[in-house]
Parts: sequence; C-alpha cells; structure tokens
Amino acid sequence: MKSDENFKKWVEQVNKPFIGWDFSFITETGRVKSEPIHWSYGSTALQLMKESSSMLDMGTGGGEFLSKLYPFPPHICATEGYKPNFPIAKKRLEPLGVSVFSIDEDNKLPFECEEFDLVLNQHEAYDPKEVSRILKTDGLFLTQQVGGKDCVEINHDLDASVPNDFLHWSLDYAVNELMNEGFIILKAEEAFPFQRFYDIGALIYYLKAIPWQITDFSFETYEENLYKIHRAIEEKGHYDVKQHRFMILAGKR
Repeated sequence: MKSDENFKKWVEQVNKPFIGWDFSFITETGRVKSEPIHWSYGSTALQLMKESSSMLDMGTGGGEFLSKLYPFPPHICATEGYKPNFPIAKKRLEPLGVSVFSIDEDNKLPFECEEFDLVLNQHEAYDPKEVSRILKTDGLFLTQQVGGKDCVEINHDLDASVPNDFLHWSLDYAVNELMNEGFIILKAEEAFPFQRFYDIGALIYYLKAIPWQITDFSFETYEENLYKIHRAIEEKGHYDVKQHRFMILAGKR
C-alpha cells in the first residue's frame, strides 16, 4: 500500500541527531506547530533584564535561547544539568561573557547567597528554597514550566503509561511552593495550547528528543499505534495534542 511506503519513508528519516535544545529540524520546517499562548516568556525576560545588574539562567540547554537575549547585565551566569549540552552552552555563551556551570542537583547551586537580582528558568526543575538563597532581597524569579498534563494524549494514543511523578505539577502547586518559601506572586498564568504534528516522522523525532514523555519509547515497541496515528494524519492532515504551560513571576521579600 502507498500508506505503508509513506510510513516507512517517514520513519527512515528521523535519525538526525538531536543537539543542544534545538527542535528546528521539525519546527522551522513547519512540520510541527504550536498554538500561541497569551504571554511571552521572552518579552518578559528581556524587560526584566533591562533593570538587572546580576542574573542567572537556570537550565540553559545549549544556550540557544539565552544567546538571543544579548546584551546582558554586567554579571551573568547559566547552569546546565544535561552533560551533553554543557560543552555546547560553554562554546556558545562564554564568548558573550556568560559563566556556564555544570550542575548535578537543583538544590545545590554553585553560587553565593544573594548573588543575583534576577533568576530566569524556562522549562527547568528548581528548588524554591535554593532559588531564594541565591536571590537578593527584592530580587525576581521568572519561570515558565511544562505542566504535568503536557501532551498526555500521545501516551494514551500509543497505549503508553503516563509518568505519575509529574501529574501534580501545575500552576497552583508551584505557586503554593513558592509562597511557602516566602515569595510574593506578582504574576501567574496557565494555558493548554494545542501542538500540531503534520507527519509521523516529526512525532517520532519529538518523542526521541524528550524521553521523559514515554520513558520506554522505541519505534519497535510502539510501531502498531504509531501507524494508526500515521493513517489518521493522512486522512485529516494533522495530529493535535494539548500542551500544558504555566508562567510565574515571583519576588523575594
């Protein structure tokens, strides 16, 4: 069947290496699109940076996002916990004046107490107590997070288990954690925008890049249900799932 041949061709071309934190192979080619959310983490970060003299970017990935926010405050650092990303981030960011640190634990950051007046965190784990320790009084913490219900339709449609460790992770939960640590919540937003895949190869590439979505993912294990999604895409033109995002701006008292 023609569909079978198409399926094989999509699968054969998904072995492109995933480097840093760069989804451009599927996003910039229009193979995956996400519905806009009603806030901009980047615009908010840029505005806060204008008033900052010392900042930290937690979980910088390969430095792709942070490098686009240049010029920086006089004192700027970044952390990365995923070892393959660390040399990529150093190469990209250190020429721009960023000190990049490899970390193993979110609750043990290699910084002085009250070292920063701004801490940025996009889609990275954090410990509220440790963020408070390194943040100056009246300093600001901006985070955008992937919620625990992110893209769970993929798990359901592939008949894969949903990781229970993160299902609780939501705006309300994160706000309560920060308030318990003495933070004032200045802004809090949550959204469930759709993410659209236009071919099965893009979905497979995505799942290989983020192994926490389906922890035992392999093409061989889920081939039958992947093929069902492929057929649905051929009939409808796309495959939609709901993302889960929230953003918090908090101040240290």
